[in-house]
Parts: sequence; C-alpha cells; structure tokens
Amino acid sequence: MSRRWTWGAAALAIGAGAWWWTAPAPPPTRPGAVAAEAPRGVGALGRVEPASRIRTLNQPGGMAVTRLERLLVAEGEAVREGQLLAEFADAAQKDATARQAEAALAEARASLERTRAAGRPSEIQAQRARIAALAAQEEIARRDAARTDALVPTGAGSAAAAERNRYLTLQFASQRAQAEADLATLSTPRPEDLALAEARLGQAEAALAKARADAALARVHAPMDGTILRIFARPGDQVGSNGLLELADLSRLDVVADVFETDLPRLRPGLPAQIIIPGEAARAAATVRELGWTVRRTTQAGSDPVAAVDSRTVEVRLTLSDEAAALLRRRSGMQVQVHVPEAPPLVAAR
Repeated sequence: MSRRWTWGAAALAIGAGAWWWTAPAPPPTRPGAVAAEAPRGVGALGRVEPASRIRTLNQPGGMAVTRLERLLVAEGEAVREGQLLAEFADAAQKDATARQAEAALAEARASLERTRAAGRPSEIQAQRARIAALAAQEEIARRDAARTDALVPTGAGSAAAAERNRYLTLQFASQRAQAEADLATLSTPRPEDLALAEARLGQAEAALAKARADAALARVHAPMDGTILRIFARPGDQVGSNGLLELADLSRLDVVADVFETDLPRLRPGLPAQIIIPGEAARAAATVRELGWTVRRTTQAGSDPVAAVDSRTVEVRLTLSDEAAALLRRRSGMQVQVHVPEAPPLVAAR
C-alpha cells in the first residue's frame, strides 16, 4: 500500500516539472510601461438648490393664529422685493388702530403748540393795550398828586385831595404791574406744563409706531426678488407649521454636494465639476464655489443598500453654468451626482 502512494507522488512531481518546463514564459514588460489606473477625483451625491436658498415665509405675527384673508400671488409667479403677497383677517382692525393713533398724535402736537404759545395773539395784544391804558392812568394820577401836593402848603388845595391822588397813583401802578405779569404768563408757558405736553406727544408717537408695526404684521411682503415655488395656505385657512409659501431666486442655481470628510482636502474653490442629471444624457458643467465649515452626517439618501448611512460629510456648494441653470430651473431639490476631477497640484509661491 505504501509503495502505491510512493509511485503516485513521484508521477505527480514529474508531471508538474514537465508543465513548468514547457509553459510559455510571460511577455517581458516594456520599459516605462505603467499599469492603467482607475480615474481619480471626488464623487458625491448632491441636490439642486437656489443660490438664495429656499425661503419659507410664515405669518409675521408669530404665535398669534389668524385666518388668511387675501392671497395676492400664485405658484410660479415672479415677485419683486417689498411686494405685498398676502393679508390676514385682522389687517383692517389694525389699520383702524393705526389711524386712531395718528389722530391722537395730531392732538398731542396741537396741545404742545398751544402750550408753547401760552396765549392767543389776540389775548396778548389785548393785554398789552390794557397795560398801556393803566400806564396812562398812572401817569395822570401821578401828575394830579404832584399838583395837589404843591397846593397844600399854600392853602389852595386840601390834604385829603392830595392823599386821594397819591392813592390812585399807587392803585394804577399795582394794576399795571399785575397786567404785565399776566402778559408774561400769556407769552411764556410754565415749564411743568411744557414738560407734560412733550411727554404726551412722545407717548402718542410711540403708540403710533406700535400700531403701524402691528398693522405690518398683518401682511406678508416679499423679502427679495424671486419666484413663488409652493403655497401651503389659501384664503380662509390658518397658516400651519409648513408656513405660508416658499420663495426663491431662480436666476442662480447651486448644487449642494455631501462630500466625504476624507475627500475634502482634494477640493478647493474654482475647480470645474460635472453634474450627472437623472434622465439627461449630457453632463452639466459646474464650478466649486465654497466649502462648508462643519462636518455632519450625510443628508443625501443613496441607492446603495450597503452604503454607510452614518458617513461624515461636508456640504460643498457648486455654481451651475447658465445652460444647466436654465435646464434645472424647475427642479429645485432634485438629487444629482457630482464628479470633480482630480485637481492639479498647487504651485508653491517662491
């Protein structure tokens, strides 16, 4: 039995040696030949997004739930910055409050002007005339008192008449002084009255500013030039958690790619890129514009069932060419594939 195994092993060894001796030798490698390498670059999944981002406009009133009264735009309509888009049901009430505040402000201003003037021009003029009349009567009384005082020593005048004339002089002088004080009161307001009128004016101005701000919260205006993408609420509805509508500027489109954190050192702004659009044969041109500042979990859902779903990626924004932007103008949010060829090495400055 052992002899049979020995003869079998010897025959196998002889056959292997014969095959090695007769097998053709591999062709010699040509000098300088290099094995073909797989194409290098950075690939990632991305989504189409306006460069302005998609703005979701909500009810300006915050937590106050109000019914939508008027909707002045439609989906796909182009709007300008500051254009009125919608009004809520409390707009008329807030406008009335604002007009009431305007009337209160006008009243406060008129009151302040009256306090500053302190008296009407006719009242001031009448008071000055009264002062002039009292001054004339005082002068006549003074002259009469001087004549009677001069006649008393000679016996031609009585002392009682002289004393009466002196009293009239003092009486007219006192009345003139009082009239002059009244004129000063009419011409110059009291500081406390003026301060009170100014405080009421400031309060009226603040109330008007608040009323106008409340009225503005009952309306939605476009924060920028753009296009209405979607409308979530119609007249008669209450705005929900989705907001009122979505607005974006579609004149410039980006592709937001989730690039693996290990590929980020191979990218820099200005590199050309190619965008693979589902359903389109040709590839769209794009340019790397900016690299993200944070690393996070990927937000793009791939179709590979064995791909890592917790990969760490960085958002990279690429600007689409004008032709690609025109093609994808109605495809915001569409998933695309991004390929950035390998960049040439940077030349160090001397």
